[in-house]
Amino acid sequence: MIKSFQRMNLKSIKIKSAMVFCLILMAESLSAQTSGSGLSIPTVLLWVLAAVIVLAALFMGESILKLEANNSGADKKRNYSLFPNRFDFFGSKIKPGVPTGNLHVLSKGHDIKLEGGAERVLLDFTSKGSTYAIKPTDFHGIAPIPKVQVEVGDNVLAGDALFYDKANPNVKFCSPVSGEVIAINRGAKRAITEVVVLADKEINYRSVNKVDLSSIDQESLLTFLQENGVFPLIKRRPFQLVANPAETPRDIFVSTFDTAPLAPDTDMVLNGRTTAFHKGLEVLSKLTSGKVHLGIDAMSNQLDAINNAPFSEKHWFAGKHPAGNVGVQIHHIAPISMNDVVWTLGVQEVITIGALFTEGRYNAERVVAITGAEFNKNHYVKTYQGACLSDLIKENVSEEVENVRFVSGDVLTGSEIAANGYLGFYDDQITVLKEGNYNEMFGWLLPLAPRPSISRTFPGFLMPNYEYTADTNTHGERRAFVVTGQYEQVLPMDIYPQHLMKAILTNDYERMEGLGLAELVEEDVALCEFVCTSKQPLQQILREGLDMMHEQM
Repeated sequence: MIKSFQRMNLKSIKIKSAMVFCLILMAESLSAQTSGSGLSIPTVLLWVLAAVIVLAALFMGESILKLEANNSGADKKRNYSLFPNRFDFFGSKIKPGVPTGNLHVLSKGHDIKLEGGAERVLLDFTSKGSTYAIKPTDFHGIAPIPKVQVEVGDNVLAGDALFYDKANPNVKFCSPVSGEVIAINRGAKRAITEVVVLADKEINYRSVNKVDLSSIDQESLLTFLQENGVFPLIKRRPFQLVANPAETPRDIFVSTFDTAPLAPDTDMVLNGRTTAFHKGLEVLSKLTSGKVHLGIDAMSNQLDAINNAPFSEKHWFAGKHPAGNVGVQIHHIAPISMNDVVWTLGVQEVITIGALFTEGRYNAERVVAITGAEFNKNHYVKTYQGACLSDLIKENVSEEVENVRFVSGDVLTGSEIAANGYLGFYDDQITVLKEGNYNEMFGWLLPLAPRPSISRTFPGFLMPNYEYTADTNTHGERRAFVVTGQYEQVLPMDIYPQHLMKAILTNDYERMEGLGLAELVEEDVALCEFVCTSKQPLQQILREGLDMMHEQM
C-alpha cells in the first residue's frame, strides 16, 4: 500500500503539470476570443462553470488522496497532493545533508519575532551571585508542603538535599550552591515557595562516588541518580510531572533546539560541555526499554556534538514554532496515550546528569539568555540554577523597574517574577517586557502600531523579518469562546485543541482522553493562547484538565 502511494505521488506531479497546461490553454483561448469580435455572456458563463467543476473535482480528489495516504501509513514526509506545496516553488530552507528518512517538515506554526535577542557573548556570573533558591512550585506532582531537610542557619554543600517529596522520599531536591540556608519562605496555606541559600564565594561540592556505567545495573543507577539530586531534572509525560523512578519509560525524548521567542541558541549552551552531554545520553539510554530520541533543527547548522551524539536516534524537524517543543516532536516520532510513560529533558538537564559522571559532582551550572528590548545589553550569562534575578540584571534595565515585567522563561510560557525573584528550576532565559498598562482607543479599527499577530488586519505580514517591541497588553478582555479555526493553524499536531478545551471545561473525561489530552502540556498550546481571539487562558485550562485526569488515574 505504501509503495502504491509513492507511485501516486509521482502521478500527482504529472497531474500538476497537466493542470498548469490546461490553465495555459484556457487562458490562450480566452485571450483569443477576447481579441476577436468579443466574448459573449453565455461563453463566459460556460467557462466559469467549467472552472468551478474542475476545481471542485480537484479539491475533492485532494481530500480523498490525503485521507487515504494518512490511513494507509504512507510516508508523511512526501507531498501526497494534487497541488504543489511551497517547496515546489520556492525551495526548502532545510540544510544540506539532513537525512530525509528521519525528516519531519511541519507546515503549521508561527514565529514571533521580537527585539532583544541575546548576542553571542557569554559572561561568567558564577562568582557574582549572592543568593539562590529552589522553589517547590516549579515541580508538578509533588506535595505543596514537601519534607524540608534543612533549617535556617544550616550550612550546605552543592548537591546536599534541601527537601524531598513526601510521596516519593527517595527523590532529593538539592542545593545548586554551597552556603548558608537563610530563608524558607511560605505562601498560601503554609505551602513552601522557596528555600533560599546564601552562596559561598567559592563553591564546595558534596562528594560523589564513582560509578562504572558499563557494569552498573538499572536499579543501582536509578538509586544513584536519586541520591545525588539529578532525578528531578527528568519530566514525565503524560501530565508533565517529576519522573517516578518506579516507572520504566517507553522512550526518552530530548529536544536540542528551542523555537520560542528569543530562545537561547544551543551552540552557546553546549560550548565546552560536549563530553558531559554525550555522557548524559549514555546514562539515559540505560534507563529506558526503548530509545533515546533527539529532536534536531533541520533549518540551522547544528554542532557536531549533536549530529554525532551517541546512544540516541536522531530526528530532524523543519518548521516554525512550536517545532522545537518536545511534545510536538513526540507526536511526530512516537505518539503517546494515557497508558504510556515517556520521559523528557532539555539539553542543559542532560549536561547536568552527565557532569555527575564526568566531573564527579552535582554541577548545577546554567547558561541563561538575558533577552528583551528593555535591557541595555542582551547576552548570555553562566550562573547556577535558581539564581537571583537582581544579580543577573544589575544596572541593565533601561526603564524604571515599575514599568516593566520580568519573566523567568519565554514570553509565551514563562512565569512572572519580581526584580529580586529567582530563576525557575528548568528555565534558561530571562525576558523583560514593558507593562501594557494603557488603553488603545479604536486599536482594532485603526491598526497603526505594529504588533505581532497572525491577523492580516495588521500590515506585519508584509514584513516577515520585522522585529517587534512587545508589551503585556492583551488588547481586549475575555470574550465568548467561539470556534475560529485559529488554533489549528498554529498547532502542528493531529489534535483539535478547541474541542479539547471545551471538553475540559465541561469535565468530559472520555472526550478529554479521546481528543489527545495525553499529548499536550502548557507549552504546546501557548501559541494557541497567543492567537486566541476569545482571549481564553488555554494554558491554565489545560493544566486543570491534566490535574483532573491525573487524579482519576
